[in-house]
Amino acid sequence: MPLAIVFSRGLDGLSAPEVAVEVHLAGGLPSVTLVGLPDTEVKEARDRVRAALQNSGFDFPSKRITVNLAPADLPKESGRFDLPIALGILAASDQIPKQALADHEFAGELSLSGELRPIRGALAMVLAAGSSGRRFILPTGSAQEAALAARAPVLAAASLLEVCAHLTGQGKLSDCVAVDRSPCDNGDDHPDLADVRGQTQAKRVLEVAAAGAHSILLAGPPGTGKSMLASRLPGLLPPMTLDAALESAAVLSLAGQFRPEWFRRHPYRAPHHTASSAALVGGGSVPHPGEISLAHHGVLFLDEIPEFDRRVLEALREPLDSGRIHISRATRQAEFPAQFQLVAAMNPCPCGYHGDSRGRCRCTPDQVLRYRSRLSGPLLDRIDLQIEVPALPADVLQRAPDGEASAAVRARVTRARERQMARQGKANARLTTREIDQHCQPAASAATLLKQAISRFELSARAFHRVLKVARTLADLAGSDAIEMPHVAEAVQYRRFAKT
Repeated sequence: MPLAIVFSRGLDGLSAPEVAVEVHLAGGLPSVTLVGLPDTEVKEARDRVRAALQNSGFDFPSKRITVNLAPADLPKESGRFDLPIALGILAASDQIPKQALADHEFAGELSLSGELRPIRGALAMVLAAGSSGRRFILPTGSAQEAALAARAPVLAAASLLEVCAHLTGQGKLSDCVAVDRSPCDNGDDHPDLADVRGQTQAKRVLEVAAAGAHSILLAGPPGTGKSMLASRLPGLLPPMTLDAALESAAVLSLAGQFRPEWFRRHPYRAPHHTASSAALVGGGSVPHPGEISLAHHGVLFLDEIPEFDRRVLEALREPLDSGRIHISRATRQAEFPAQFQLVAAMNPCPCGYHGDSRGRCRCTPDQVLRYRSRLSGPLLDRIDLQIEVPALPADVLQRAPDGEASAAVRARVTRARERQMARQGKANARLTTREIDQHCQPAASAATLLKQAISRFELSARAFHRVLKVARTLADLAGSDAIEMPHVAEAVQYRRFAKT
C-alpha cells in the first residue's frame, strides 16, 4: 500500500499538538503536493527533501506524491517537517519499513546534503510528547535541549542517513543525556551587588523586590547606577523550581534563544526603547513570544522608560496583573506565560538633571510634567516599588564601604520566599484580592498608619493592595508573622515618587 504515516508535532503558542504526516504515492505525472495549511517554509520542503534524498543515496519516486499534514485546520510553519516528510516518502516507496515509524516522532530541518539542522521549539514539543509513549528523534543541535523535559526518550541524529539506519536496524541512535537539572547557584552568572557603592536604599529595594517578586521604578539623573542596579537583580532571586525552569526554557526555545547550559538561570531581558508592541508583548501573523514572555520567571529591564512609545507601555498593564499575554489575530490566537519582574528606569526630566544642586537643569516645569506624564497613572499604579536614585558626590563614593555580596542577600531572599511558599504557595506579588485579605492583614497600629497614608497620598484601591503586599514581604524578610507599623511605613515610602 503506497501510504505511510509519520508522527511529528506542530506549535500553537506554547502547546505542541500532534501532527500526522501522511504521504501517498499515486500514478500520474511526477509532482509533490503539500496540503494541510502549510506556510511558505513548509512548502519549500519539496525541494529540500528531494535534494536530501538524492544526495543521501535514496531514490526519489517518479510518481504523484501527496503529503497531508493533519489536522488540516492547524497552520503549519517552519522547516521542522522536512524530516518526517522525507521518511514518509521513503516508507511509502518501501525504501524503509513502515512499521518502524509507529514508535517514534520526528522533527528536523534538512539541508540539501541530508544533514539535520536545529529547530525552534524542540523542548515544547517533547514536553507535549510525554503522553504519547513514543521516542522522539531530533537533530543533534536540538536534542540536548529537548532532553531536559525528561518526558519522553530523545534520540539525537546528525543526518537523514543516521535516522534511516536506526529505523532499518543497521545502526542505533543513542539516547540523549540532558545536562544537570538540579538547582544551580544563580548568582554566579550575574554581576555582584558588592560592586555597587552607596545607594543603600536602592539596594534595599532590590532585596525587597527579589523576595516578593515585585516590580520597581528607579528614577534619577544619568550615571547614578540605575542600569547597574537592575543588572544585579537576577543574581538576588531564589533558585528556580524545576517546573518554572521548564516553562522559561520552553518559551526561549520557541524563539530559538535557549541554550542547555542556561537551564535554571533567571532570564534577563533589556530591549531598546525603540521596541514595538509586537516585540515587547508578542505578536506577528503567526504569534511569537515577546520580551515579556522571554523574561518569564526572570527580569525585564526597560531603561529610559518614558522614551518607549506610550501604546507599547500600555500593553504591559494586563500582563503585569495576570502573568499571561493572550495574542489574537484574524486567523490565529495564542497565549504565552509572562510572569516577569519589571525594572524600569527613568530620568527626572528630559535633560536628566532636575533638582540638581549645581543648577544644570534648564527644563521648564511644563516640560518636566509632560516628560513624566508619558507614564500613565494606571501603569505607575501597577509598579510596587518607586524610588529615587540620587547622584552621590565623589567623596561619598570614595568613602563608601564595599557593598554586601549578592550571595548574602540571596540567602535572606530565599528564606523569605520559602516562608511565602509555605504559607500561600506563591510569591507575595502574585496574591489575589481574597488572598490579600487572608494573609496580609496588618496589626491595629499598622492599619491606622495605612489609613492615614491612603488619605494623605490619595492612593487607589490597587495601590492600597500593593502596599499591603510589599509590607507582607518586608515582614517575611524580618521573619515576622504579623505586619507591624515599621513594615507598613517602609512600604508606603516606596510609593512616594508617583505623587511628587
